[in-house]
Amino acid sequence: MSTSTTKVLHVINGEHYSGAERVQDLLGQRLPEFGFHADFACVKPGRFPAQYQSPQSQIHTVSMRSRFDVAAARRLAAIVREGAYEILHAHTPRTLMLASLAAKRADVPLVYHVHSPTRADSTRRLQNWINARVETFGLRRADRLITVSASLANLMRSQGFGDGQVFVVHNGVPATERRRNGNPPEGRWTLGTVALFRPRKGTEVLLDALANLRMQGHDVHLRAVGPFETDTYEAQLRGQAERLRIADAVEWTGFTSDVNAELCRMDLFVLPSLFGEGLPMVVLEAMAAGVPAVGTEVEGVPEAIVDGECGILAKPGDATDMSQALERVLAGVVDWSELRERALTRHAERFSDVSMACGVADVYRGLLR
Repeated sequence: MSTSTTKVLHVINGEHYSGAERVQDLLGQRLPEFGFHADFACVKPGRFPAQYQSPQSQIHTVSMRSRFDVAAARRLAAIVREGAYEILHAHTPRTLMLASLAAKRADVPLVYHVHSPTRADSTRRLQNWINARVETFGLRRADRLITVSASLANLMRSQGFGDGQVFVVHNGVPATERRRNGNPPEGRWTLGTVALFRPRKGTEVLLDALANLRMQGHDVHLRAVGPFETDTYEAQLRGQAERLRIADAVEWTGFTSDVNAELCRMDLFVLPSLFGEGLPMVVLEAMAAGVPAVGTEVEGVPEAIVDGECGILAKPGDATDMSQALERVLAGVVDWSELRERALTRHAERFSDVSMACGVADVYRGLLR
């Protein structure tokens, strides 16, 4: 452990507590082991200030009236100077734009963490376009880019960033003593998914796949963990389950702060994403909990799930292929116990929270040399 500490201010949205926010929180907890103290500046404070678990981290509020509220940069720069922060670290296009202006004012270097492909991050094309333009503006000031997957690094290099600017640091999650037991299910199977439910997550596809499996005679139900992005989308998914006549086979649990406990209740974890996920934290958490994962072949996911070895991959947006992927495990074509053991091993070797923090700290050190 380093004997001196460098202060870093992470600029985050803060309205949710999902995958990217778990990365931020874990960095706050683990970076001190490598000589860096991490605090947070939230531009849209919501769940994160209530849920974060980093005991040493302080949270500042720098509310933005809109993504173009550049006046907030003056407030952020003042926090940087008063707090003697030596690095700004942004995590979203909105916070990148703000941090790029504040970094220039405060004369500190800027790191940008690329969690997902901004140009294809949702079903809303206009929003994707706006976010990409905002990101492009901020990237001009970024000194280093951290991508959570090799595929994202290739994407950023294709946009003109050199090897000396782009660094891959895989997401990581802690090892846990609380794991799903090592016995495959007998009788009913519990599929599970954990998400902030919104169109990009592909939950409609999973519901269709569940209906297919039940029509084929499989005793399977779904435990869906997490909040909905909007009331309208909640009504849409619940209505779909009713139309498919599987409403009694789907349990919507709402938000939880104990994802591990929920994962341990599942036999298979499913992430039916339609768009690139960077490197989804919840897949890594499932692996660490000994729950085999079924995901889609979108950007980032295959870096965690090796098809047929430690999990199963399906085509995005294809309910038939998803149901066939799930049936490979339900029918025993792929052995559940072997998937579980290989997932545990892969997590331990490649995707721990300690290795993630170490990688980020290495980027910081290179920047400050």
